[in-house]
Amino acid sequence: MWASPDCQATFLARNGAEMPLKPHKLLVTSLSGNARRGWLRHGQRWYAVALGRSGRRPRKREGDGATPVGTWHVIAVLYRPDRTARPRTGIFPVRRIAQRDGWCDAEGDRNYNRPVRLPYPASAERMWREDGLYDIVVVLDHNQRPRVQGGGSAIFMHVARAGYAPTEGCIALARGDLMMLVARLRKGAAVVVR
Repeated sequence: MWASPDCQATFLARNGAEMPLKPHKLLVTSLSGNARRGWLRHGQRWYAVALGRSGRRPRKREGDGATPVGTWHVIAVLYRPDRTARPRTGIFPVRRIAQRDGWCDAEGDRNYNRPVRLPYPASAERMWREDGLYDIVVVLDHNQRPRVQGGGSAIFMHVARAGYAPTEGCIALARGDLMMLVARLRKGAAVVVR
């Protein structure tokens, strides 16, 4: 664990460690809005997470590196079949990531913040990554309906880099923690970032 016991105690005192959560809620928070690391709480379990390189922000913009504050529902689980078995989960759609899968991040494009097939004529992030970050992906409904051009794209929960290095705005967990969390997700699951 990267947080000192004193740091974690301060966090727990400030963020209602004993406050009961509904079973379908996942709470993500950190010591400050600029923090690049934090915790995710689901039930009585706590998981270390990496956050965006710009911390958390209530007004997300494309490319700002911030994790958006708000409540984001889980809409799907994706996985790379050559690196992991099909994740066990509740009733969410589970889909394999293919080599030509991408996610459009081009402001103004009709498929902005939507999955696309590569090659794509506008800017799109490759989902089939060699670094393992997208071996397991939990797709959140951030900026889905209504979809705002430039309001941020591809906000996921995914596998963390070594040392919980910051993300571009996603929430990242250790691979084992993410697999355990995915197995516990049920209908109505929502990630609350505050």
